[in-house]
Amino acid sequence: MIVSTQKPWEEILGYLEGESSIFILGCNGCAEASGSGGPAQVVEMQQKLEEAGKKITGAMTIDFLCQKALVKSRLRPRTEQVTAADSILVMTCGLGVQAVAASVNKVCHPACDTVNMGGSRGEWKGDERCLECGECLLDYTGGICPLTACTKSLINGACGGASHGKCELDPDKDCGWELIYERLKQKNQLDKLRTFIPPKSWDKMRPNPKMHSTALWALEKRG
Repeated sequence: MIVSTQKPWEEILGYLEGESSIFILGCNGCAEASGSGGPAQVVEMQQKLEEAGKKITGAMTIDFLCQKALVKSRLRPRTEQVTAADSILVMTCGLGVQAVAASVNKVCHPACDTVNMGGSRGEWKGDERCLECGECLLDYTGGICPLTACTKSLINGACGGASHGKCELDPDKDCGWELIYERLKQKNQLDKLRTFIPPKSWDKMRPNPKMHSTALWALEKRG
């Protein structure tokens, strides 16, 4: 299970600045279990956004947003609602946001941060990966994680060492920041590259000690 928590309300509103119509997408998998993006949270988010003056063109949850084939098939009947929206607000972990952004030609905003639980968890087979950094940057990078797509985990642009679109450290790997550039270009968001992203707080990439005493912590204790 991948645990997520909703971003601060002010941060979510900041992502949606200048947009009037939003499609909300939640996840019936890990996000519902986390209480960050299940059906109840989607309804609550719709109410809050409408109170903030946003038009909601549609809202729904999908069983697992990290599975691109499922996302595409479930959104197909909602094509008109998605097309009418300025963007999609995705209420799930970093994996789900990346999968949705790769599946739909629409700007996708993350509504959640992924909580680091230590170790590793099962993931759907695919290119998307999440380091559970605790402060999702996907809004600035077109839904492609710079920490995992870039071999050097650079967060403010490419290193300059790529050749013919390939990483200088791994010639078989696409340059993550070239992928980000092309995605932002496709979605008319190249201005996002002007945003300076402050150095990350790596403390957020360590499990919170308070989590040790909760049911979400997967270690057995012997007394």
